Amino acid sequence: MAVCFASCEDTLEEVPKDFVSKANFYKNADDAEAAIAGAYAGMQNDFFGITNYLMTELHGDYLFGRGSQAPITIWDQILNQQNIGRCATNWSSFYNTINRANAVLENVPNIEDIDAGVRDRILAEAHFLRALCYFELVRGWGPVPIKTSESVDLSAIEAPREAESKVYELIVQDGLAAEEGLGEVGSDTGRASKWAAKMLLAHVYLTIEDWDAAAAKAEDVINNGPFELITVEQADDFYKIFAVDTSSEDIMSMHHSETKGSTIPNYLHRAGNIPYNYSSGGVFAWLPDPNSFIGDEWDDNDLRKDFNLYTQIQNAEGEWIPLPDTTPILFKKFITNTSGQSVYSVPIYRFTEAFLFYAEASAMANGGPSALALERLNMIKRRAYGYDPGSVSPVDYPPGMGSEEFQNAVLQERAYEFMIERRRWFDLKRTGKVKEAFAAAGKNVIDERLLWPIPEDEINNNPAIGQSDQNPGY
Repeated sequence: MAVCFASCEDTLEEVPKDFVSKANFYKNADDAEAAIAGAYAGMQNDFFGITNYLMTELHGDYLFGRGSQAPITIWDQILNQQNIGRCATNWSSFYNTINRANAVLENVPNIEDIDAGVRDRILAEAHFLRALCYFELVRGWGPVPIKTSESVDLSAIEAPREAESKVYELIVQDGLAAEEGLGEVGSDTGRASKWAAKMLLAHVYLTIEDWDAAAAKAEDVINNGPFELITVEQADDFYKIFAVDTSSEDIMSMHHSETKGSTIPNYLHRAGNIPYNYSSGGVFAWLPDPNSFIGDEWDDNDLRKDFNLYTQIQNAEGEWIPLPDTTPILFKKFITNTSGQSVYSVPIYRFTEAFLFYAEASAMANGGPSALALERLNMIKRRAYGYDPGSVSPVDYPPGMGSEEFQNAVLQERAYEFMIERRRWFDLKRTGKVKEAFAAAGKNVIDERLLWPIPEDEINNNPAIGQSDQNPGY
């Protein structure tokens, strides 16, 4: 009888077939591809969603928020409740993607019906996405919980905050695994390649001040990657980088089509900006601050100025008229292209940055810029003024700068080059120049704003984290 009952139990224990579960998934290559696609989906429309984009971008010194986003740019106060909630949304987005990447790393190796090369590439992509998420987390919140296993129930919630050094150790490990397992840039837009992994590693090494390693990775991309700098003769030539499906500078981007465009332009433009094809929906919530470095001190001959900023619009009669006195200047970079289609890229990494990574890292490693480091910096500045990047120009930075002066020059070029590309805040943080830069723009920043608040849900639900683990001020 015991045998009979045991047999009945086994017979009645069915694997459900009407929904996807771990029991009927991870069977073949298609399932593995679907799993990594789900991990990529966590990046959403604009690099982990517009909430993440606006929180990082609006922490720059060269702009203000408007409307509900104005409190983000009140720097002598901690974030208000609405923006604490936005930080929590970002936190959840990163950990959701990490969990999906962990699921891939745990389950795909067990699939038998899959080509080894496909399997290795998918695992490398998961390592890349996990590294990218932890890089965002550690820079925004400091010490954070490390989770390297898939969480499938409440028993996996407990995880203490780990030291930043330990988080960076995992990021580097994942980055190196991604670099080894990934291949060239493929036809599927927005997927990681070995070059994206090298750029991520260069960025990480730069942040933790491993200068030699950062310079080496950037140099690898410059010398061996299949990329070229776009030549520029007028401001709108920069749209050859952004307002296209792909460009020779595109290492990894979030690409958009005319049917599914980015939401970023809605935060940059006014309704009625006819030449920029955003005649409706624009809420212009990110406003340039002319008291910062993008004001009078920015040379008008720098073509990036006209590419990034505009002061006039065209009315229905085709006449050019100034923007209203309330918003006399707006950001321009992310607009539709000349045919009115929303086909443009929101960069994650582009080739230009490899030159600036190398320039800064090399100079800091050697106590001052070498001839090559200076040349790499000057190539980007020359291009910005319409000169041949490879030839000496009147706008070149001179030789003889010390390491700190040279680093400041690189940071300034990065500020002009990567406006509205999520770089400025973290550049200032990693170099310890937040207060100096904000003071130059007439702003006072309290120390509590240098880290974002740990979400209350994490404190309430994670037994390894209590209120005493909260970042200062929250």
